[in-house]
Amino acid sequence: MNKISMVENACRELLQYGVFDRRKKIENFIRQRLFHQLVAAEDMIFWPTGLLAAGLWAGRASLLADGPAARGIEEALGAYYERWIKRGMPIAAIDDLLAGETLLAVYTEIKAGFGGFEKVMSEQQVRAAADKLAGYAMEHPKDGPGSFFYRPATGEPYIFVDSIGQACPFLYQYGETVDRQGYRELALCQIVNFLSYGMDGASGLPYHGYDMTDGCKYGIIGWGRAVGWLLRGMLGCMTSDYGRERLEESCTALMDAVLPYQRQDGYFCWQLQAMEGPADTSATGMICAALKKGRSLGIFAGKKYENALRAGRRALEKSAVDGLVSQCSGECEGFSRYPQRYGAYPWSLGPALEVL
Repeated sequence: MNKISMVENACRELLQYGVFDRRKKIENFIRQRLFHQLVAAEDMIFWPTGLLAAGLWAGRASLLADGPAARGIEEALGAYYERWIKRGMPIAAIDDLLAGETLLAVYTEIKAGFGGFEKVMSEQQVRAAADKLAGYAMEHPKDGPGSFFYRPATGEPYIFVDSIGQACPFLYQYGETVDRQGYRELALCQIVNFLSYGMDGASGLPYHGYDMTDGCKYGIIGWGRAVGWLLRGMLGCMTSDYGRERLEESCTALMDAVLPYQRQDGYFCWQLQAMEGPADTSATGMICAALKKGRSLGIFAGKKYENALRAGRRALEKSAVDGLVSQCSGECEGFSRYPQRYGAYPWSLGPALEVL
């Protein structure tokens, strides 16, 4: 495993993944103008690159601060956020709040006079960008108990666990940064609601989502990335005592429900209970990133968690080849639509950088 090559690939993908090339732009223009079709807008900060940004920030902390790899991370992150800010800070979906986590970390460094980000972005620009993301969340359509509809434009009333890992850490940390209790409460509300309405009582694992209008839970139980999103959201809201007091017991219970499904080779599968099915480095990376963060916060203390993290790290190291992390399941297409395509994607590389 070569961590430097992983960093280099992540920096490149941060600026290239999901960006429309000339051919794609022409195709979309034709579909809109000639065939009157709806086409997805280019999303400059959507969740795969948000995961890469988080992974690069974690990777930067483990590299020499004045080394070339660390400086390359600063340059890539600066270009990533500067590009979005210059385009008017468009926000396409609740997913985009994931990129806000690293943006807040950049803001803290600029404010303190550290790092090289102030060369491309001012403190005022970054604060305005964070404010816009937070305001978007406050205005985002919600169900009765206050949970975000995942895709409100479709008219569907579904709550997806994905939004917990994508939005809650940013919202909680934004509330901490600007000392606004409402944002902390909004983040915690998402998690408390999902623990109340989206979990399987027998296994202690999450469904993919639910619908409050009929009380029905959707998707499969124990989809690996669903578990990862939920853990990610919970740990991201436990960086101060207020969130920790509300979530620590539930977070430990969830991790204790997850660990029996870790395979002997250290991997978790695409669906945790399908232990004879394909291993999934996105699930493994996200769960192990949660283990690492929880241990740093003093939450997952003890040999059981230490051994699980060590085994998961070894598994990710085996799958990291030529700067990419293979054996990652493809992008989910909706409830119970989990394509069995495996390759190297940003959602394995980003979490792996947080772990390795």
